Amino acid sequence: MRNEDKPITTLLADLARETGDLVQQEVRLAKAEINEKITTMNRGLTSLITGGVIILAGLLVLLQAVVFGVDELISPWTEQAWVAPLIVGVIVSLIGIWLLQKGRHNLQPGSLAPRRSAESLRHDKNLLREQFK
Repeated sequence: MRNEDKPITTLLADLARETGDLVQQEVRLAKAEINEKITTMNRGLTSLITGGVIILAGLLVLLQAVVFGVDELISPWTEQAWVAPLIVGVIVSLIGIWLLQKGRHNLQPGSLAPRRSAESLRHDKNLLREQFK
């Protein structure tokens, strides 16, 4: 039976059922996309933490070498043992602050939003509006 031949009550019932099905599908899509984003975020955070710990160990050794090098460079001007570690510490701290700001920016909620689900919902809303015109 064609839609033109169906009574209006049947058409409205079909529309209500199909709208309910569509909403359920959209909810499933949103859940799947959110789970995908959470999994991606967890993998990223795990890699960041693991890499950070490993790099920290190597960085500490390298920083000690840098402190010795800076101490040699500034030895004509000062014999104070604390000056070279202070210089290196300030520079390393500034680099760390910059990296923390960059990481915080990458974890902004806007970059984790379920964009495909939102776009699909907008599309479905427009289709429903067209159906009711």
